[in-house]
Amino acid sequence: MSSPDAELIRFWEKRGAVDPLVRWVPLTGGNTNLLWQVGERVVKLYRPGGDTPLFRNDPAAERIALRALEGTGLAPAFVAAGSESLVYRLADGRGWVPEDGVARVAETLVRLHAMEPPEGLPENTMGKDALARQTRALGEEVPDVPADMPRARPVFIHGDATAANALVSDDGVTFIDWQCPAVGDACDDIAVFLSPAMQVISGNRPLREAEVDDFLAAYGDTEVAERYRALRPLYAARMRGYCRWRAARGDDGYARAARLET
Repeated sequence: MSSPDAELIRFWEKRGAVDPLVRWVPLTGGNTNLLWQVGERVVKLYRPGGDTPLFRNDPAAERIALRALEGTGLAPAFVAAGSESLVYRLADGRGWVPEDGVARVAETLVRLHAMEPPEGLPENTMGKDALARQTRALGEEVPDVPADMPRARPVFIHGDATAANALVSDDGVTFIDWQCPAVGDACDDIAVFLSPAMQVISGNRPLREAEVDDFLAAYGDTEVAERYRALRPLYAARMRGYCRWRAARGDDGYARAARLET
């Protein structure tokens, strides 16, 4: 566990974002950045070079997203931001597990994707050609997908909508880790959540096909569901390449996770 630098502690205590003399408790689960619970607050320290081929590590975008989502329950409440760190209120809940039912996450993503994206978010290049380029860049062959499918509509996406980032409480589902939000294809969020590899990395089993069907039914948009199904082999190949990229860097669990993306 990493201890916070004394300068970081002084910085946030001086600004009143955290209470002085409250212990900084390291939080596990963050694969990219450092996190501490300080009473009812969480301090995130961004690590330099945290971008990966699929997931950005963008402090400015996280600030924009949290401010835009204030009061919705979709994200933790924003408190304050510095150039390399962020403070938000501790969100209730625990990581999503299959026993919670897929509909809760689908309905939460519907709410997010229906919101007007705030100004200043990165804009993802959408379409199967962009997915194919990412897949090739990760060293994977590009599978055939249908030529005709519904067009993507640009929406406000989380960007890393894994089960571990979906906290379930009596009030619903709150997403955390907003360092890679964007304006992009709703299917990107759906593919990350439904990914067998990302479910296993989150500590779950892969979802059954019936659960995938239930998720898409709860999402309730036939065009998005059709588009996801058409692109599913391509999303799987891209995720397989990403997991192999992580495994080559020594990250635990990713070699096994890659084998699940068929």
